[in-house]
Amino acid sequence: MAKIVNWYNFERKLKDKKLLLFSPLDVRRLFGVSKVAATFLVYRYTQRGFIKRVKNGLYVFSDSLPPDLYLANKIYEPSYVSLEFALSYHRVIPETVYEITSVTTKATRRFSTLGKSFTYRSMKKAAFTGYVSKRQGDINYLIADPEKAFVDLNYFRIINRQKPISRFDKEKINLLKALRYAKLFKNNKLIGVIKTTLKNI
Repeated sequence: MAKIVNWYNFERKLKDKKLLLFSPLDVRRLFGVSKVAATFLVYRYTQRGFIKRVKNGLYVFSDSLPPDLYLANKIYEPSYVSLEFALSYHRVIPETVYEITSVTTKATRRFSTLGKSFTYRSMKKAAFTGYVSKRQGDINYLIADPEKAFVDLNYFRIINRQKPISRFDKEKINLLKALRYAKLFKNNKLIGVIKTTLKNI
């Protein structure tokens, strides 16, 4: 125990394993300590400001925060970034979106942490696809391709009885690909919306 109380050893071992996002269980496995000891170490270094709590049981180093989109994937799993944020990311819509929006097969949730907002909308497993892996430095994250983000957002707008997206770059959306995604939802209204909004392509 005395060895890992030292902050240098704690930080070095976790970072050597590229554990920029970690839990007390990771600490237990890496250092071979008890649950109580791991919890104490995490609490101690959080109090000192060396690490920050992302959510219950999940922590990051204060001086090396992972990319926001990687955090979005990990805060609530399984999930991938989609909806407004992904459309802005792909420059399909002109607006800059600050809230990081994702979809998940779990219940709808929202987290405010590290000065950011992360929202997750619940989706059926059959439609949980259409995302790609992107790389930022040594870290990968999952984000919807333009067509899937477009279909995802229109699907939730229909559920909420909102109008379809009207302001977007049609040249960045492939109609046939979008229709393939829309059919996964088994929602005729969604299919009709996709056909109507993209008909001039």
